[in-house]
Amino acid sequence: MKTITSRDNPAVKRLHALAHSARDRRSEGRTLLDGAHLVRAALDAGWPLRELVASDQGLGRAEIADLLERCTGVPAIHLTDALFAHVSPVDTPSGLLAVIDLPVPPPTRAFAESLLVLDGVQDAGNLGTILRTAAAAGMRDVLLTPGCAQAWSPRVLRAGMGGHFCLRLYEHADVAVLLQGYPGQILATGLGAGARGLYEMDLRGTVAWLFGAEGRGLSMAVAALATDTVVIPMPGAVESLNVAAAAAVCLFEQVRQRRVA
Repeated sequence: MKTITSRDNPAVKRLHALAHSARDRRSEGRTLLDGAHLVRAALDAGWPLRELVASDQGLGRAEIADLLERCTGVPAIHLTDALFAHVSPVDTPSGLLAVIDLPVPPPTRAFAESLLVLDGVQDAGNLGTILRTAAAAGMRDVLLTPGCAQAWSPRVLRAGMGGHFCLRLYEHADVAVLLQGYPGQILATGLGAGARGLYEMDLRGTVAWLFGAEGRGLSMAVAALATDTVVIPMPGAVESLNVAAAAAVCLFEQVRQRRVA
């Protein structure tokens, strides 16, 4: 394992760019996984690792040492704690990073199963949490409109905690085109007139769930695709839920209904 101690080293500059620049990630075709849990999830999913990066403190942790031993043959470098903090994509460095290739976009196709549509979700934590929830609920396909955060950015990956590796992610999706002929319900959440209670809906069949940006909600174009609008009952003294929480409630109500069907 090579040790690097200078910020001027080309490897350090490259890692810093991957951590902090969407343009550089696209240009190089690679991104960073942050933390032992995420690296293990990638390995368990058979995702190839291109490079491993460990800090002084990281090398002292048994969990990270075990992962490095498991990854014999993967190029690895050792950074001082200060340098690792410099290239880390998060405020609290984990002690371990991995470089992976950005995936080839999945081929477009006619969808016949339940799926998730995310329209302009820009917060990395929310987006990653929703992707993890979708994977946990058994979803396979997620369509992301051009206004969404970069799905494979290090912060979204960190929040997703491995959910990415179970999903087919369609970024910059033309949702209107991809949902043409969709055989199931297309449901949006909202409070408008005519909205139906979530727990009154029959969700056992195929559903395309539409969730919008944290502040403005769904764009008019995406909202117009909905065949129905559902409202989540909230007896407490709040008006709305965070988009990640709303997605979790809806997806797992569908899971619940399918289990008792």
